[in-house]
Amino acid sequence: MNKKIIFCAAFLFSFSVMLTSCSDLLDTDSELVEYQEDNRLQSPTDSVYSIMGVIYKLQAIADRTVLLGELRGDLTYYTPSATKDLKDIADFTVQEGNAYNRISDYYAVINNCNYYLENINTELQKNGRYVFESEYAAVKAFRAWTYLQLVLNYGEVPLVLKPVLTEEEAKAAMEQTPVGINTICTTFINDLKPYVDVRLPRIENIDNLLPTTKFFIPIRALLGDLCLWSGDYAEAARYFHDYLSKTTAPVITYRENSYWPDENTKEFLQTPRNNFDFSTNSDECLCFIPMESNEFYGIKSELDNIYNSTDINFGYAQIEPTKSLMQISAKQTYCTTVTASEGAKPDTIYAPKENLKKDIYKGDLRLCTVYDHEVFSKNRYGRSSNENQTIEKISRRGVTLYRTNIVYLHYAEALNLAGYPQSAFAVLKHGLYPEAVSKYIDSTEVAKAGQLISFDALLFTKNNTQGVHSRGCGKAECDTVYFVMPQPATALANRADTVAYQQEKVDSIISDELALETAFEGQRYYDLMRRAIRRNDNSILATPIANRNGTFDSNIYTMLMNRKNWYLKK
Repeated sequence: MNKKIIFCAAFLFSFSVMLTSCSDLLDTDSELVEYQEDNRLQSPTDSVYSIMGVIYKLQAIADRTVLLGELRGDLTYYTPSATKDLKDIADFTVQEGNAYNRISDYYAVINNCNYYLENINTELQKNGRYVFESEYAAVKAFRAWTYLQLVLNYGEVPLVLKPVLTEEEAKAAMEQTPVGINTICTTFINDLKPYVDVRLPRIENIDNLLPTTKFFIPIRALLGDLCLWSGDYAEAARYFHDYLSKTTAPVITYRENSYWPDENTKEFLQTPRNNFDFSTNSDECLCFIPMESNEFYGIKSELDNIYNSTDINFGYAQIEPTKSLMQISAKQTYCTTVTASEGAKPDTIYAPKENLKKDIYKGDLRLCTVYDHEVFSKNRYGRSSNENQTIEKISRRGVTLYRTNIVYLHYAEALNLAGYPQSAFAVLKHGLYPEAVSKYIDSTEVAKAGQLISFDALLFTKNNTQGVHSRGCGKAECDTVYFVMPQPATALANRADTVAYQQEKVDSIISDELALETAFEGQRYYDLMRRAIRRNDNSILATPIANRNGTFDSNIYTMLMNRKNWYLKK
């Protein structure tokens, strides 16, 4: 990243929140706060500096966005080497002094956004277009996304939409009645709607982090998430669909997967592999917070040293997968096809779950191909660990916020809850492209779903599209035994009853698929939270987390059955 821009922006836009404690949401008593009667942002240079200032503030919450969403779920837990702050996150005992519990950092982003939106010259035009329209929309998206993270972690928060520059303004902001998830979603859905078709900004090359458009949050995808949280599922499905299917910038799944290298021999005795690319430059990454490569220039992500064995931590990783994640992965079934001879009809075969080199090779292969753990001999009295852990999902260049297959899973969730379970299941099993829609979804649902499942036949094909389940379970479209659309044992009274039955079953399948696809990425806790809120059943969150380590933790269960314990203390 251009260190000079980041460094200057951090000081130019320190109108942001400077808190001395978590009880004071907004504190303007800082020598870095500037009071200017006229600081209108008029030039492209002003705009770039200010936007990079917002991104600089986003860096402060990037790692915790992952850690708070991951450690409180059921897929990962801390190792004995973890810091107390990380242990407290997982044990739901976070106090005010915890490094990951600084509400001020969120308001720092928000106040920078508010300042920009208040002071940018939105009327300036050149060649018939508004000069700062793209930047204005991008900053609105930053603010909306940050508020969503804020309310998910703190439950209820003051809604501040104007820049805070004085002590009096800070006090007034703090005294507002805090608002919850529904108000946050409604506010920012309405705020972002006018900007769905505004193109993302482009900034000159910054430290070889290309393309810089990925610094900015895709507004339609964000609107989909806001609608998903607010319970407007048809609207969520529409935003996700329109984002994924846009003909000028289609978001295609492609066919990357984890796989057995010699499956045509019908022998599953090798080491599974994958062709995934989780880097910030990949097609899979849609948006990320760029991080510094050196602490001297700003904030460097610590996720690599938390998740992986490195020279810096002497091999002692601090987070590892749980038994619960292992079980969810193992219960899946890998399916593929082999052809005995040229011209013969392919045979469908299923990978065994016994006599494999490692137990972790059972079922879905996504876990075993992104996570590796080995124990090797070292001087037992040495400083370094005799274990090595690698989790390939971690990028040192940035923290990913939106990824292709996660958006597809949220799209499937929205479709299912909107009343289209066949379409939702098709996202997992086949991928949605015109041939799959007509073949695997009945005509009644196709007619009702309409444009929500319409994709361009030239852009979305069988050759470049796959079901998300195929990323870890082979050719899911060929699995006619273990991965099939749920059907009631006996015919139900009417179609509505059948749809309701399928919605509940598909919802559970999507939840497992989210676990398999998003493990380690900071999504799981919020996915469980969303399901629990939707069904008004706290046990949906409490039970899997209480069972994450293989034995039932009654204390955690009792704690999480009280919804106020879901959130961090301010």
